[in-house]
Order: sequence, then C-alpha cells, then structure tokens
Amino acid sequence: MKSIIKAMALSAMLAGCASGNDTQDTFEYNNERFADLQMLRYKVEGFEDLTLKQKTFIYHLQEAALWGRDILWDQNGKYNLRIRFALEKMYQSEAIDHNSDDFKAMEVYLKRTWFSNGIHHHYGCEKFVPEFSQEWFGEAWEKAGLNDTDINKDEIMKVIFDPSYMAKRVNLADGEDLVLTSASNYYEGVNQAEAEEFYEAEKEKGDQAHPVMHGMNSRLVKTADGKIAEKRWTTTGLYRQALTKIVENLKLARPFAEDEAQQAVIDKLISFYETGDLKTFDEYSIAWVENTEPLVDFVNGFIECYGDPLGLKSSWESIVNFKDIEATKRTQIICANAQWFEDNNPVDPQFKKEKVKGVTAKVINAAILAGDLYPSTAIGINLPNSDWVRAEHGSKSVTIGNLTDAYNKAAKGSGMMQEFAYGKEEIELMEKYADYTDDLHTDLHECLGHGSGKLLPGVSTDSLRAYGSTIEEARADLFALYYLADPKLVELGLLPNKEAYKASYIAQMQNGLITQLVRIKLGDNIEEAHMRNRALIARWAYEHGKADNVMELVKRDGKTFVKINDYEKLRGLFAQLLAEIQRVKSTGDFKGAQALVENYGVKIDRELHKEVLDRYAKLNIAPYKGFINPVFTAVKDADGNITDVTIDYTEGYAEQMLRYSRDYGCLPLVNE
Repeated sequence: MKSIIKAMALSAMLAGCASGNDTQDTFEYNNERFADLQMLRYKVEGFEDLTLKQKTFIYHLQEAALWGRDILWDQNGKYNLRIRFALEKMYQSEAIDHNSDDFKAMEVYLKRTWFSNGIHHHYGCEKFVPEFSQEWFGEAWEKAGLNDTDINKDEIMKVIFDPSYMAKRVNLADGEDLVLTSASNYYEGVNQAEAEEFYEAEKEKGDQAHPVMHGMNSRLVKTADGKIAEKRWTTTGLYRQALTKIVENLKLARPFAEDEAQQAVIDKLISFYETGDLKTFDEYSIAWVENTEPLVDFVNGFIECYGDPLGLKSSWESIVNFKDIEATKRTQIICANAQWFEDNNPVDPQFKKEKVKGVTAKVINAAILAGDLYPSTAIGINLPNSDWVRAEHGSKSVTIGNLTDAYNKAAKGSGMMQEFAYGKEEIELMEKYADYTDDLHTDLHECLGHGSGKLLPGVSTDSLRAYGSTIEEARADLFALYYLADPKLVELGLLPNKEAYKASYIAQMQNGLITQLVRIKLGDNIEEAHMRNRALIARWAYEHGKADNVMELVKRDGKTFVKINDYEKLRGLFAQLLAEIQRVKSTGDFKGAQALVENYGVKIDRELHKEVLDRYAKLNIAPYKGFINPVFTAVKDADGNITDVTIDYTEGYAEQMLRYSRDYGCLPLVNE
C-alpha cells in the first residue's frame, strides 16, 4: 500500500480540544454551517510579503489547481457532474419557489454534495438521503429547463432516490466484491477478481526493483469484445479537457519558478500529463522530492488512493503553498535526527532502514486547496507514495500551519473537552500541552512515521490490498505516539517537559474509543481508513492492557470516560503494536492486516455509540469542518503583464461553488 498523506489534527478530530493562544485575531474563521458541516476560512499569512515573482507563480499555480475540480467529481461517481449541473440549475432557477420546504431540503443536499465532491459523504462514503420528494424533484426538473438537456431524468432520479443503488462510494466490507459494490468511477464492467488479476499480470511484467504504481492514472474497463483495458487520464485521453487547462497554467507558471530545478519539476509533470507514462511520473516524483530550496511549492496530480477500494487508483488533488520559515525550525530538528529515530524504532531490526535518505520537512501556509484536498483537507502531507522512490530518494513532508491554526481557533469554547475528558487532571494536561503535542504528532507522523521502515525484498506495495491504508496510517500514528513520550523530544527542545506527551495519549485513547464515534451513524460500522486506524490502536491497547489495568472505561453519572492509569505501560503497548504492524507491512502479511483491522478497527458497541451521540448532540457542534478558499486576482497593466496579485476572503460558500462550476467546469457531463 502507498504511504498516505491524510492525517487530521487531533484538535480537529475532537472538535474543540486544542488549547490555542488567546491572542486577539479579528479574522473571521467560522462561516456557514449546515447538516453535519461547518465551513471555515483560512488566512494566508505572509502572502503580502512575497515578491511579485512569487505572487505571480502562486497565481498561475492556483489557476492550474482550480481547473482540476471536475476530475475528482467524476472520479467519485459517474453521475456526479450531471447531478451537480441539475441541482445548480434548480438552485438558481427563478421559476422555482425558494421558500418551500422541498427547495430548502434540496439546498442542503446540494451544499453537502458540493462539500463531498459528489453524492456520497466525504468521510463515511455513504450516499446522501434526500429530504425533498421525488414529485417535487420532477417538477423542479421541468421548471429549471432540464428537459431541454441530454441528461436522462429517470436515470438521475434512480441514483438519487434509490437507497440501494450505488449506496457506498467506497465499500471495504470484508467478503464482498469491493469493485462491484463501490460507486467510485474507477472501474467499468469489471469485478474485483478481474481487476486484481489484471494488475498482478502488469506487475509481473514490470521492473521488480523499481515498480511503477500500476493503475494509478486510469479507468479499468471491459471493452465490447470482452477484453480488459485501461483508459488513461491524459491530455489526449480521459479528462483531457481539464488536464489541457492544467498544463496551460503550469506553462504560464513555469517562467516564475524559483530555480531551474523547479522548472524541471514542472516540465516532468507536464510530460506525465501529456503521455500518462508511469515511469515519467516516478521521474517527476524524484525531481519534486529533491527540489527542497524554493519558498513556494505545490502538489498537483493523481496522488491518493482512498477512493479506490483496491488501493490502486489515485484521486486528483492540488495544494499551492509557501514555507513558514520560523515554524519550519521545529521540523528541521526532527529531520536532522531522522537516523536516530529509525535506529531506536522498537521494531524488528530487519524491518529498519540502514540509512535514512532525503527526509525533508517544513511548515507551510496553504494558499489554495483543490480536488481531493478541498473543501475537506489534510493538515499534514508526506510524499511521494512510491516505496522505492522514498527508499532511494527520500520524502518531503509538510505540516500545514495556517489550516491547523484555523481549526484550533474555530474550535474554541465548544465544550467538547469538558464533556468527554475524565477529570480535572486530563483537562489541565490538554489545556497546557495540546498545542505542542498536536503539532508534534503531525510532524512525527508525516516527517518520519510514513518514511520509516522498509519492505522485505519481493514484497509488493499493494499486498495488503483494502487494508493497506489503515495499516499505513496506524504505523505512522504509532510511530508518533511512541516517540512523543521519549525524553529525546525534551532534550531536542520540542516538548517543554516529560509530562507534556500525556496530552497526546489522552487525545488518542479518548478519540479512538469514544469521540470519533460522533462521525458515524448509529448502527453503522467504521469504514474510513483513518477512523479505522484510530479505533484499531485504541481498542488493541485497551484490550491488551486490561490485565495490568493500564486504562479503563469508567462509568460516571451514566456517562463513559477513558481513564489512563499507567502512561508508561501504555507507551509499551504502543511499541508492541507498532512492531507488529511494521511486521505486517514489511512482510506483506494480508491475513495479519485483515485480522488487526477487522478485530479492532471496524465494529462499534451500539450502547456506547448511542450514549456518545446523545451527549454530543447536546453540544450542538458540527463534527466535520472544511474550508472556503480565498480569491486571488491578478492586477495587470495595459500590456497584460501582472503588476500585483491581491487576495480576498469575502466570497461566500455557495458563491464560490457556483463560480467554480461556471468558470472551471470543463468535462463532459456524460462519461466517455
């Protein structure tokens, strides 16, 4: 399985447990709220201090980012673009009564669809249930003039209103055909066995020492003659309309790159988009990871595989950013000691890297988010995902400082910590140290956790299949948790004292056992890889620590709390589990991964779940948060030269989504 970048901050997971500094800030972080979602704004600190060349570079890169939006929508489901088009027509139609209950229900459904880049929940992957009637929808369809389009109304109504049809965007249920039961648009006419057989054959034909990531940039289809083939995403293949626009803007950005090496990165990325050649993608990844000097940087491409139940196909995403020089000093200390962390990792020596190469890290300010990083996003990134590239050329890690800051400021005063923390001691630890441990957990997870360890010779990166993402996230989290309690971090000046790490242990156990359940509907299992990871760690540690009373679930006044009795022994449990999970990954032990995830990361105690949901409902907090992007405008002279780039934060959520559809919508509504 690939190394994964998405790791929500503990403060964001707990929706209000970060302490933060009580400094004055007139910037309005919180924005619109609907359903289970809260929209936030993020401040691009320091943009005004950049040079004109750097601002211009960012401007063209953010245009390249925004042109990729439709790709993700189509990847998430073959009907998504048609449904978005229809709902937006209804939303803007003056012929429809905007005050009716059905219209208001449709408006919420549309906003949820915008947020998830499709009709399935961005985290749980279940299909949204419309609260407007089919009769109203049919009438609104006609009033909005949709009868004059080529979109099949009956087909769209089946997709929206039939709960059993395309019910899950990504289905990871053990024992089911994961391809046929997933609604994501990565396979057409093939089942799981056929897809796995196709890609196993592709791997056998390739370079075993330097394997490309087969299937990452294509849709796998069965042709009319029954053959299985790939349709590549290139400037002349699928998604060519969007990819051509992306390439155009990358070419505009190229002259403003900060050095020749960064220009070479852009050239390789353009070549990959034009050819679809996976070896070229590896060359691009190597050039990108080795280009560490520029202040401004970006990710643009087919990156993560969460949307594919088989963990092969990569969703499109982009982020444009620039370095926070002062905050980066923290990550530089970590990277400078990367070999020490690897050498002291509590795993079997045969799974350790003898020499850690090319680990670089920084804290950044995001300037624009796009694709699978928008509106919901990560706060840490570690790339590239190719295991051999990472082993031979290193990895580049970032912590996105201004997004973490936005989460923390928006979460203040929610009452979440007071409701779910066991007692005064736990609250005090969180209030004193959560800022330190949240940031450091992300740094260790991304900078070193994903880059630690190695596969044994002959082990495929995809050997853990549907469990790969969960195992990889658990590995990185456990790495961070183990080292957060190490005196070395105090010695390096990364933590203020030997007690601070306890805040992270409280957050991990509380979230994994209790608070993350607020994101799941009563009666459902845990589906999302990061949530499975957190449950796996917490439940495994709880079960294996019972004999020594390491921690307990305490009932008080009808409420359940996590009480940690021995932090040192808990660290020992994290070390044991890290060693086992590293063994599973390094040896490609599919059955071992399956047992860990299914036994500890999937099932939920229904009684506890109901209790947690009831307690959470009284706090009136949105469990999920996402961002509205700032708007960049190029100021030009009479000759068309950019003389300045301005930034504006006033655009509303619906206004932004409609503008993106209008100005950057370029793919055909019906799949090719």
